[in-house]
Amino acid sequence: MLIKLKLNKAIYNLTTKKVRLNNMSFNLENIGKKTKEKTFEYDWKDVILYALGIGAQPDELPFVFEGVKGGLKVFPSFATIAHMSANAMPMALGKGSGNLLTRMVHGSQQIKCFNPFKKRGKIVNVGEVASILDKGKNAVINIKVTGKSDKGELIYETLAGYFCFGMGGFGGDPGPQEDPLIPPEGVDPDFSIAYKTQENQAALYRLNGDFNPLHIDPAFAMRVIKEANPILHGLGTYGFATRAIVYGLCDGDVTRFKEFGARFSKFVYPGDTITTEGWKHNGKYIIQAKTERNVVLSRAYAVVE
Repeated sequence: MLIKLKLNKAIYNLTTKKVRLNNMSFNLENIGKKTKEKTFEYDWKDVILYALGIGAQPDELPFVFEGVKGGLKVFPSFATIAHMSANAMPMALGKGSGNLLTRMVHGSQQIKCFNPFKKRGKIVNVGEVASILDKGKNAVINIKVTGKSDKGELIYETLAGYFCFGMGGFGGDPGPQEDPLIPPEGVDPDFSIAYKTQENQAALYRLNGDFNPLHIDPAFAMRVIKEANPILHGLGTYGFATRAIVYGLCDGDVTRFKEFGARFSKFVYPGDTITTEGWKHNGKYIIQAKTERNVVLSRAYAVVE
């Protein structure tokens, strides 16, 4: 028997577990399902392009020169580039959702690091629809990706949250209560590093594989965020903060970097200066990144050795 409930302009089909709203839909039956293995292959040029995309300078030789003594290092947030091949998002979406790009932004990102990247290699990714959360008016799709070397060595796990405007209200799981991870008031941070982004930062970063026109096309930006100013990729901001954590807490040693999670709270515009700060708290660090105008990464934390 087919049963339909009308919930806040949404239709929830209890037989197929599909939610449709405004001619777009979620496939709730795919929560927990995994993609087939997808291989991401990279070399030293990809590693250096990523480092430059998150602001690395020529004097950061271990991250920008393939011939450096001791071998080229890879920033841990390179995981956010490597994981894209998993392509699990289509599993979360139903037919008619092709124009969701204009209604969706990357809302949060987490990486867990188990072994450092080599300067070249193959990563075997498996994606998963971790959850589809009903946040009232809006919704959040969480995509998990596990990346292993072609020899089976676990390299990373990522969890990306995508904020979908106006697609909530379908009576779904709202998710757990989150730790606000607020920096302690009146306490100086244990580290603070400021990096200035360049006017071409988004144009450069997009060459890593994220070609969303929101970051390059003023007309598209106007449709999505109602202003004709393309913004830096959220993962670009996340990479700048990762770079600050590597230097501020790990003394440049990427093997000490274990975990970093953050919410993208405000936009960064190419040319802004991003200041990343951290406060030691219960075995980890509360992290905050801000520009001259706003806090841009909030509810953030890092775990290092």
